[in-house]
Amino acid sequence: MTVDEKVLAAFYDIISESKQEMYDRIAADRTRHLVVVMENIRKDHNASAVMRTCDCFGIQDLHTIEKNVEYVVQREISKGASTWIDLHSHSTGENPGLECINSLKKQGYQIICTSPHTEQTLDDISLEQPTALVFGTEIHGISDDIFEVADQTVRLPMYGFTESFNVSVTAALSLNTLRNRLEKSDIDWRLSHDDQVRLKIKWCTKIIRNGEAVEREIRRRVLEKE
Repeated sequence: MTVDEKVLAAFYDIISESKQEMYDRIAADRTRHLVVVMENIRKDHNASAVMRTCDCFGIQDLHTIEKNVEYVVQREISKGASTWIDLHSHSTGENPGLECINSLKKQGYQIICTSPHTEQTLDDISLEQPTALVFGTEIHGISDDIFEVADQTVRLPMYGFTESFNVSVTAALSLNTLRNRLEKSDIDWRLSHDDQVRLKIKWCTKIIRNGEAVEREIRRRVLEKE
């Protein structure tokens, strides 16, 4: 067993069997092949709803670009999703949005922006490459800076008079489509075994009082026996 596996085993001696089974099941369906980016979503309830949607669809990483905006998680809407997903805040620097996107590109992600002004849909893009899906503000959409460096733009088909969905609805519809496509594909989209172990350790620390301190003590004891 690796050190992390031994640490997780020690945590599993502490938490209930039902929690263990839940963590094993959910971690096995988590992905970093898809990530979500929110740019300057000005309504906290919408941002919190997107967090909840990410958790529901197994998206582990949510990036928030907060230029002149600061999100306040509304737990009654997010239903605690911020506990289980990894939030990456980009709020400093001259252009935090571009810094976020360029960082994702360096990690190998293709950048997909949502826009009503294109004919391409989510069914048309390839998912072989890790994919970052960007959502913009309800009124102004995604900033020009990010559109200019995006790899592709897509729209969600609409059949009414209004031009766009609410951002949280857009996120839910988009992730439902992409998650279903991944499930039916041969793409290796799940987390690696080691990543799943690390994630489950992190989740354990969230539900135990002074969880991070407990983890440090467990690691100390494990390493002493190595």
